[in-house]
Amino acid sequence: QALAFRTGVLLAPLWWLALIRLRREMDAMASSAVAHRMCASLQGTASDEKLALQFLNVTTEGLDAMQTATANPSRSIDDIVGSRPFLLAVGGALFCLRRRRVHRRAEAETAKAAARRAYPQDDWRFKLVRSVGEECQADRELRGLMKMKRNKFKLYDGFEPSGRMHIAQGVFKAINVNKCTKAGGTFVFWVADWFALMNDKMGGDLEKIRTVGKYLIEVWKATGMDMARVKFLWSSDEITNNAEAYWGQALDIARRSTLARIKKCCQIMGRSEDALTAAQIMYPIMQATDVFFLEADICQLGVDQRKVNMLARDYCDWAGRKKPVILSHHMLYGLTAGQPKMSKSNPDSAIFMEDAPEDVERKIRNAYCPTVPEEAVAGTHDEEMHLVRDDLMNPCLDYLKHILFSREGYTFNAGGRVYTEFEDVKQAFVSGVVSEELLKDRLIEEMNSLLEPVRKHFQEDPAAKELLSKVRQWKKENLTAPSTVTRMRLPGLDVAPAFAVFAPMPCEELQLGMVLDVIRRLQLAPQGSSTVLWLADWSAMAAGCLGASKACIQNFYELLVLALEALAPETMQFVKVCWQGEAILSDPSAYWISVINTGRRCSLEAIRAALPVDETLEYASQVIFALLRVGDVLALAGAKGLTLCSDERDTNLDAFAVRLCVDFGLVAPEARPVCAQPLRLQPVVSGGRRSTGGDDGRLHILLTDSDAEVARKIRKAFCEPSNIGFNPPLAWLHALLPARAPVEVCRASEHGGDIVYPDLASLEAAFALGSLHPGDLKEATVRALACARRHLQGSEQLQTALALRAAAR
Repeated sequence: QALAFRTGVLLAPLWWLALIRLRREMDAMASSAVAHRMCASLQGTASDEKLALQFLNVTTEGLDAMQTATANPSRSIDDIVGSRPFLLAVGGALFCLRRRRVHRRAEAETAKAAARRAYPQDDWRFKLVRSVGEECQADRELRGLMKMKRNKFKLYDGFEPSGRMHIAQGVFKAINVNKCTKAGGTFVFWVADWFALMNDKMGGDLEKIRTVGKYLIEVWKATGMDMARVKFLWSSDEITNNAEAYWGQALDIARRSTLARIKKCCQIMGRSEDALTAAQIMYPIMQATDVFFLEADICQLGVDQRKVNMLARDYCDWAGRKKPVILSHHMLYGLTAGQPKMSKSNPDSAIFMEDAPEDVERKIRNAYCPTVPEEAVAGTHDEEMHLVRDDLMNPCLDYLKHILFSREGYTFNAGGRVYTEFEDVKQAFVSGVVSEELLKDRLIEEMNSLLEPVRKHFQEDPAAKELLSKVRQWKKENLTAPSTVTRMRLPGLDVAPAFAVFAPMPCEELQLGMVLDVIRRLQLAPQGSSTVLWLADWSAMAAGCLGASKACIQNFYELLVLALEALAPETMQFVKVCWQGEAILSDPSAYWISVINTGRRCSLEAIRAALPVDETLEYASQVIFALLRVGDVLALAGAKGLTLCSDERDTNLDAFAVRLCVDFGLVAPEARPVCAQPLRLQPVVSGGRRSTGGDDGRLHILLTDSDAEVARKIRKAFCEPSNIGFNPPLAWLHALLPARAPVEVCRASEHGGDIVYPDLASLEAAFALGSLHPGDLKEATVRALACARRHLQGSEQLQTALALRAAAR
């Protein structure tokens, strides 16, 4: 009792606050019809509100008694706690509070469920947009997009300006675009002029390709496409103005894609895998890049583009990005038997947007129009072109379904009957109620009605008329690409012969041997030449060096340049350091056109032959890497000639670039490969495990090594007595010292004392005869390295850069 009393005294303020809170809650419950129903449910029936109100009143009375009891100091704790009002007040209040919490939780769950359900007003958006596609990847994602963005989603389609426009591109596309924009979307047309160049359209003449693109835009304007929410973007302009973002994305997709995966996508260009050029490997990579560059929510292209769109979705899995919705529309049959889609190369297989009425009639009259499936034709079904099997493959019915009946509220009148559904017309035709002649009569009438506004536009508008005239004329000609070479030109290389040294590809640790190799190649430049050190940072990203990290690649090359300036300042004062990325961004259009034109001229076999002998062609990035080297060489080729000084490993790549320069009509550069010095500290073990990045620290002298670490590595280096075939300490002396410089070897007096060799050849001969001990040779190498490293340690910029790099790690 004493403990209870003390506890009651201590907790009295809290009791008082709790009673006030309970009283407020009970007042709120008593005034709420919802509370009445909840309390009545305790008695088993929701209609017995009288009993519920009595329960609430008793609880309220209990609270009043509690307040009176706690205010009276003569009442004991036992009297208060054991009283009936107390039990009623606490029990009733707790019950009501619990029921209120349950009710609130139920309301919250109901609200969440309502939020998860699509709004009824958004369901029509989903159905309208979904009606555009023969397939959707995926319906659930599309429905979620309609709910989240409603009238702010973006769709895209790309088209090659490659000639006249047929009705599938014109009317059918306009119908689909109008559905998407009506649902609230913004439709972006990607005028793929660079893609047409890669695909050898219009003879590879970019100016002609752009003219055809303008003609196609005029057709869409005349065909009834709602332009209020439609944008036309030219790929050449947009890519040039945003080159770094676009090509950075493209290189990442290439790096993550195998060549086999890319070749499967090449059907989008109508090419078989065996006849592909290197430029046509770039095509799917760039098309997948378009999706992310344009920030498209929906890829609304044809079923024939499905594979490359799925490549973009696959890339999202690799890169952890949000996947675009793929909405693939139906591919209209060609008018001839067994033709899975229209062909511009066969004018009678398609109706073109500016065809005369007599042309439309002739083509439809001659169109394939069976009433029963024909085995020979049904066997030509292409699952890659048509996801829904149709053994009849009747192009007349196809036009009826996807062009006429796809329009809202369309009705088909034939034989005195009005058909509101396509399936009814099809059944009437197959059963003979509607004859082939009647069907074609009505199709001719309907097609000409759709095309008449386009004909009128191209007859009355002078600019449109001129565009059409040019396109028609070019289709009759055997077009050839212009003879002029489009390439990026670096300033200052026409004054003297250029001597280009390509820096090594970045790796985890900058090796001192790499620095010495670059110095040796730079010092081979003839006097009076323009010496260029080329830092291929974008090629390194394509090759996946350092995880394709732009910052890490830049850091590696900055350290390389600082080390070169510290070790060979006299040489570097005559060297122009060129960053590949900066050079490309100075004239991205010219550079990438030269790369595309290079790809058009070479096959995949030529790319395979350009690889090092120990490398196989597995990834699309290897194709891009080889094409970038040619683009670099074309940019470096000045009027006075060019010498390429690369590592011996790049011999095939330089030969490939030289051959392409000749094909472009330029003077052939001289390729001068230089064998890298054997500065690896241990021999390559045949059949041993594959070396990893962690082996660099053990097998090589690193720029970050301390003097003690360098001495330890040299003393543990392979150095077999009398073996000068593979001798790392001897190779390091050759790399560090001039050939004719005297070499001092310090030895203990009991081992013959110090000795000075007049040159390296004499030292090498003494070691071969066994008169020079391996340990003494190693000590001479340690001293030579310490002398060279003092130059590195004296460079404040280099030491600061190394310290920042170490801190970042």
